[in-house]
Amino acid sequence: MQSFQFGEPKILGIVNITEDSFSDGGLYLDPEKAIAHALRLFADGADIIDLGASSSNPNSKPVAPDEEKKRLAPILRQLKDRGIPVSVDAFHPETQRFALAGKVAYLNDIQGFPNPEIYAELAASECKLIVMHSVQRLGKAQIVETDPQTIVRSILEFFAQRLAALESAGVQRERVILDPGMGFFLGKAPEPSVEVLRNLSNLRTEFKLPVLVSVSRKSFLRNLTGRTADKAGPATLAAELYAALEGVDYIRTHEARQLKDALKIFKILSSKT
Repeated sequence: MQSFQFGEPKILGIVNITEDSFSDGGLYLDPEKAIAHALRLFADGADIIDLGASSSNPNSKPVAPDEEKKRLAPILRQLKDRGIPVSVDAFHPETQRFALAGKVAYLNDIQGFPNPEIYAELAASECKLIVMHSVQRLGKAQIVETDPQTIVRSILEFFAQRLAALESAGVQRERVILDPGMGFFLGKAPEPSVEVLRNLSNLRTEFKLPVLVSVSRKSFLRNLTGRTADKAGPATLAAELYAALEGVDYIRTHEARQLKDALKIFKILSSKT
């Protein structure tokens, strides 16, 4: 029997404090519901809670930074008081400054931190930076056609450029986590996401930095299986286990318990005695 080797990827549990996220929009706008959900994810095995106050869904409405901060504040305060590591998913510099002031453990930017105006503040902070790639570069996801044969090269070029900019501004390289993007962040069709998953080891080898993958309920899985977001659990878990086998360091998911349990059992069954 083949023995698979993978580490222990940290799990980011997703809490969308939004009206129009594609799979759970509106469920956690109430702060008490959001806090309860975050605590449940943490109890289920999430190492970090990833809070997002605006959706990247192509059909979502823009959310002003003031509204993002209003949504984030009570949840962030409660989780910090409990000693739970928090990631804030935001691309507005004003919202990022709010998160930095709150001493979050991670700052997650779907645009990959394109704004030099905040680089000095990023350099002065201690939080880890999740630098995400997207074919859109700026703003939320858009439904565009991309070439799966060139997507990996494009991602490598993007990270090389963005890392150079951040490092020249004083951001320590070891604080950076790379996220290649998935689903609509890579293109309309599923093939670019599949190609990137198949090349995760190349990404880790090229930059020698931690890699995060977020495939949970993504459009490419729903496209490949014909399932709706609420039925995409099995496809999500299969892709997450594949990413773990490829050695990723972080997995961002809606379902912390099923991923935690699957990783535990898979490791037991595949290890040599």
